[in-house]
Amino acid sequence: MVNPLFSQKDKVSLTVNEEIKKLFQEIYRKQHQPPVNDDEPKIRVSEIISKAAFFYEKIRNTVDDKEEHLLHKNAIDRIIRRQIVIEQMRDPEDIAKHLLSELIRAGYLPNNKIPESKIQDVAVIVKKYLSLRRMSAPVLDTLPSEEKKDINRWFISLTACEIEGIIKRDSVAQLAINILYQNLVKNIELPDNSPYLRDKEILIYTGVYRSYLKADSDMISYVLFKYYIADWATASDTLIAQTAANIASLYQAIKFQDNHPLVPRLSKVIDRYALYFSILREVIEHDPVTIYNEIKSDPKAFPRNIKNACAKRYKSTKRKLWRAGIRSIIYLFATKMLLVVLLEVPLAQFLLDEKINLFTLGINVSFPPILLFLIILFTALPGEKNTNKIIEGVEELVFVEKERKDAIRMRPIAKRTKAVTYFFNTLYAVTFFITFGGVIYVLDQIGFNFISISIFVLFLALISFFSIRIRKRVRELLVIDASENIFLFISDFFYVPIVAVGKWIAEKFSRLNLIVFFLDFIIEAPFKIFVEIFEEWSKYVRERKEDISQ
Repeated sequence: MVNPLFSQKDKVSLTVNEEIKKLFQEIYRKQHQPPVNDDEPKIRVSEIISKAAFFYEKIRNTVDDKEEHLLHKNAIDRIIRRQIVIEQMRDPEDIAKHLLSELIRAGYLPNNKIPESKIQDVAVIVKKYLSLRRMSAPVLDTLPSEEKKDINRWFISLTACEIEGIIKRDSVAQLAINILYQNLVKNIELPDNSPYLRDKEILIYTGVYRSYLKADSDMISYVLFKYYIADWATASDTLIAQTAANIASLYQAIKFQDNHPLVPRLSKVIDRYALYFSILREVIEHDPVTIYNEIKSDPKAFPRNIKNACAKRYKSTKRKLWRAGIRSIIYLFATKMLLVVLLEVPLAQFLLDEKINLFTLGINVSFPPILLFLIILFTALPGEKNTNKIIEGVEELVFVEKERKDAIRMRPIAKRTKAVTYFFNTLYAVTFFITFGGVIYVLDQIGFNFISISIFVLFLALISFFSIRIRKRVRELLVIDASENIFLFISDFFYVPIVAVGKWIAEKFSRLNLIVFFLDFIIEAPFKIFVEIFEEWSKYVRERKEDISQ
């Protein structure tokens, strides 16, 4: 006779841990929080002029190859930088008012939804950093000019990060970061003889920000700034003065932590758990009550929900991959055409006294976007094994019975002798010359001149770096180690030098992006003046219309 309880043998009672219960509660609270007071005045801008500003912002972001999730923060940074450096604005409330209006026009914030009280909140932040900038001036005057410039840029990036924090406050994300941090601090162990034992907690905390929120260096710098200056949110004039007096050493300490030797090693672990947590949040947000009840009533439902969330994430990542790829293709094509018009064609005619070679010119213009298109096209998404590993990781975070028992032990940083280091550096240099020498030889054989070869190699390196950065979206979904083979090893052997050069060029290009420079300093400032004039005129007409109708 069949045991009537046989079909229930897989049903194992699992207990949701207390921290994850808080996450369920916070997500439910946020989804069901009462609406804000609609009687409070809202910031409103002209719908007509907003369309023009939104269109301009799209163009600007297309030619500026930055990560999509950073556009909002970067826009705040750019606007404040223009207001303070170019327009010489000094009134915090005036800066705050224009900043929020510009963000609404550009589509970063909803129109007629942001309360006017937010202007004062932003003004308080702006005033704090303007004071820090002013009080730091005597110290900065003693520093080298380049470091002084960097710190002045840093002040604006800190301002932008803090403003974004109050505009886009996400209580669920902050709770998730705290839970993930507590979990990892408990489970990650550094070697007993590590010189960085005292840095463990702050490195894990910033690592969680870097992985979970995809924070860039500016955002990590702001997190570290708050770590070192604990009461900065409510900073008094005395605290600002004390911070200004130590600004140089504070800046260097933050730079060291941001580029800490342990960051790459810790990131490998933190990235996986950040992915588990982001998938978990997606599952819970779908329906917190139903998901929680299903954990008790149907144990198989939770893994199924995780699997569905993974499938959605894979598809979403593929769309983002194409979107980022298209933006990079447009950026590369626009930059390439600019170089062709300004450098390749004129130099070939006047310096080398050669006619335009349409064949090599066509290859030089079309090769970068075509190669990047093919790289994206053949980028594969993770498979079922990866999804099963994610399910295990999420369940480890959620259930008491599946919590990790063994610590994650970080290996000591390998120390190489000078002889070994010299040998590897020499080998790397050899692969560098072989790789670029081979490319140059092939191009020379098909009729490229020196200028065409230089531009081709430049963009080959850029594409290689962009492809690595764009495909990072897919690699972030991988929690199982990719299989290695001899062909992949050999290709990496010669591909890494190209990527390294591409990274170096991309960093220089980000500072010397002529199109972005033209838009920011030649077009944007007068365009914003026109927008402000039109905005005031539309308000005046509206007021006159209301007066007449009364």
